Amino acid sequence: MHIGIIGTRGIPNHYGGFEQFAEYLSLGLAKAGFEVSVYNSHNHPYQKSTWNGVNIIHCFDPEKRMGTIGQFVYDLNCILSCRRKSFDIILQLGYTSSSVWSKLLPTKKSIVTTNMDGLEWKRTKYSKHVQRFLLYAEELAVRYSHHLISDSMGIKKYLKDKYNVSSTYIPYGANIFNSPLAEILNEYGVDPFKYNLLIARLEPENSIEIILDGVVKSKNNKPFLVVGNHNTTYGNYLKNKFTPHSYIKFIGGVYNIDKLNNLRYYSNLYLHGHTVGGTNPSLLEAMASSALICAHNNVFNKSILGEDAFYFLNVDQVSEYVSVLEKQVEQNLQKIEHNRKKIKQIYSWPIVINEYIQHFKLIAS
Repeated sequence: MHIGIIGTRGIPNHYGGFEQFAEYLSLGLAKAGFEVSVYNSHNHPYQKSTWNGVNIIHCFDPEKRMGTIGQFVYDLNCILSCRRKSFDIILQLGYTSSSVWSKLLPTKKSIVTTNMDGLEWKRTKYSKHVQRFLLYAEELAVRYSHHLISDSMGIKKYLKDKYNVSSTYIPYGANIFNSPLAEILNEYGVDPFKYNLLIARLEPENSIEIILDGVVKSKNNKPFLVVGNHNTTYGNYLKNKFTPHSYIKFIGGVYNIDKLNNLRYYSNLYLHGHTVGGTNPSLLEAMASSALICAHNNVFNKSILGEDAFYFLNVDQVSEYVSVLEKQVEQNLQKIEHNRKKIKQIYSWPIVINEYIQHFKLIAS
């Protein structure tokens, strides 16, 4: 069976969640004997035609020159390439800039299954016009996909309620982290369990400003590391606003998984502010890295964490938790261990990859 994966900037991951997902999934599928091809931007740092047994197909991507509109051109180029291939199944990751070209998908010779990601049209970084377009794009993805995948039960319910369509629930994955190395912290000027942490794209719907306002209000001068690309309009706004508070350190994007896992492992408190649906990769990785988690109070986060986290909705609640929570307390260590068990039993990559294999076998039969 030949699987084509579209909808990412490419592998190995140099950008974000879906890229990391494509990396793990394609590698697992290749090891299981599938022929797998992943579409990469021609700008991707990895320029070879294969990667660990996975075929890499480079397509022209003008995003660096054209901005957002370039994403649409890149997705179009990937879909046009798919038409010239003989994929048994096309796995489409997301739909924001690809579903407008859905009619061009080779749906007569390939089975198209789409991971619907989160509720993109709810992201507050987008204008009302863009939100309406994204809702339309969501409708197109539902209409032109043979099958849908939901990576959270909240998304599965949403698709059923809104479109009366069934979807296959397969969550995101993570690997248990068991190899802490405190020396890695030297690069960031912090000591084990003496700092708090946030890892996210710096976007409004990830509650970054609420979290940092809460940190300031707590008057807790413990170092607070903000990991994420800050060379954006919103990132510059945040840096300017919180410049007077030297203990808040914007350290930029970190894409080395060992560094990220160590930062999570040795943090005192991990703040997770994501509000827009799906099983968020960074949340699972925080659980797998033994982080003590304080998350935004919404159905997506609570469906994963349950009673094994603290929850906030506003600045005051963040302030209170930052002021009082300490990781090395028996009750909190129990929460951490419960979350690790969830990774082992539900969200481990071998389990997730096997669920995708079973999905592919079912829809191809």
